[in-house]
Amino acid sequence: MRIANSLKTLKSRHRGCRVIRRKGRVYVINKQNPRFKARQG
Repeated sequence: MRIANSLKTLKSRHRGCRVIRRKGRVYVINKQNPRFKARQG
């Protein structure tokens, strides 16, 4: 999982990426290709 300041660029890496908020943190998850995971902060 990558930890990034901005998730905007990470969202555009793959078209299956979704931005999701969980417990006050922002995540990028991808069901089709799970290696594109990221967290903000």
